[in-house]
Amino acid sequence: MQTKFILDEDQLPRQWYNIIPDLPGPMAPVVHPGTLKPVTPDDLLPLFPMPIIEQEVSQQRWIDIPEEVLDIYRLWRPAPMYRAHRLEKALDTPAKIYYKYEGVSPAGSHKPNTAIPQAFYNKQFGTKRIATETGAGQWGSSMALACQMFGLECTVYMVKVSFGQKPYRKSMMQLWGADVIPSPSDQTNAGRKILEMDADSPGSLGIAISEAVEDAATREDTRYALGSVLNHVCTHQTVIGLEAQKQMEMAGDYPDVVIACHGGGSNFAGLAFPFAADKASGKDVRIVAMEPASCPTLTKGVYDFDFGDTAKMAPISKMYTLGHDFVPPGIHAGGLRYHGAAPLVSQLVDAGIVEAKAVPQLASFEAAVLFSRSEGIIPAPESSHAIRGAIDEALQAKEEGKEKVVLFNLSGHGHVDMAAYDAYFSGELEDYEYPEEAIADSLAHLPKIEGV
Repeated sequence: MQTKFILDEDQLPRQWYNIIPDLPGPMAPVVHPGTLKPVTPDDLLPLFPMPIIEQEVSQQRWIDIPEEVLDIYRLWRPAPMYRAHRLEKALDTPAKIYYKYEGVSPAGSHKPNTAIPQAFYNKQFGTKRIATETGAGQWGSSMALACQMFGLECTVYMVKVSFGQKPYRKSMMQLWGADVIPSPSDQTNAGRKILEMDADSPGSLGIAISEAVEDAATREDTRYALGSVLNHVCTHQTVIGLEAQKQMEMAGDYPDVVIACHGGGSNFAGLAFPFAADKASGKDVRIVAMEPASCPTLTKGVYDFDFGDTAKMAPISKMYTLGHDFVPPGIHAGGLRYHGAAPLVSQLVDAGIVEAKAVPQLASFEAAVLFSRSEGIIPAPESSHAIRGAIDEALQAKEEGKEKVVLFNLSGHGHVDMAAYDAYFSGELEDYEYPEEAIADSLAHLPKIEGV
């Protein structure tokens, strides 16, 4: 029984898959937060280099991966796919469970798949410094790594609750040369405004984005980089699914269901989008996004136009949202605490192509422990939501007495998230109630966009 499915380096995808040409209908326009009119490339230049802007709006189905990016990808890509024989045995299920493992990257997650090309294009464009934000720290550490490889300065605004919960992520960023600032901070107008309202604010990704955007927009040598949500980010991540398609062929199987955790949408899009293309061409495959019940963007949010950040500086996109000023509870899956969802993923959910499910914190940690004790890998708290989804599918197959092929994305390891496991084993973790009143209040403040 084969366990690992390994592609040779010459099988590394040489193009990213852009799902935009294959969407069920045109995308809604992105709107300027000041004029409330569709953004132009010139509007985005203070934030992004032109090659990134071109990819963001590209209608090309396939986008070539630069050789300089491929050279760095080869440090860990192609990433392995595993058959979870021991987990299957523990569950006593007829299902076959496969997982694509992105924890083999230097940063321990899928995030370098887009951090490396973003740093490359910025260097090519003449950028000297990157300002960005991070929740749990996977993105911040990946961007710090990428900036180090291309000789760029890097400043990371890290959500304050995660800054305290995950000190070793901060250490990784500093090791790779980044300046790490807990957000909200007194370094920006956006941060100071939040602190005036709540000196003890735990922070949020929306707030940290505001700080990073302000930083980038006010310095000519600096550009902004985002680790999720945007079209070009989702496109860069498709190396995951493109590799997985080849590896499933090696295994002689095809998934009945494809699962990944969902916060902003990057690792989910990376695995799911190539299989969504298969689904569009007639393949019978379900695609499921797993999110935390305390920040249920896809399952409880509304599909509408909203700001990407709390201070209303970032562009306005049509997406599933809980409201730009919603601050979710401080769950340990910090990478899943974003108020919005990628517009591309949102459109697929709205069209019924992608399913969304929410899982409580304790149920996801329970799944992570079972997985670790079966397969040996310690998963990131974010990834444990996908594991929970895979286990639930396998248990359903057992109950129905049916065979099923399950593929999920193990988006990163949890080696620097051990404080979360300590809290779980000591009984300190809790399931946060879905904060209906807070979300209702936040949704009342959505921008009114007409005629676009």
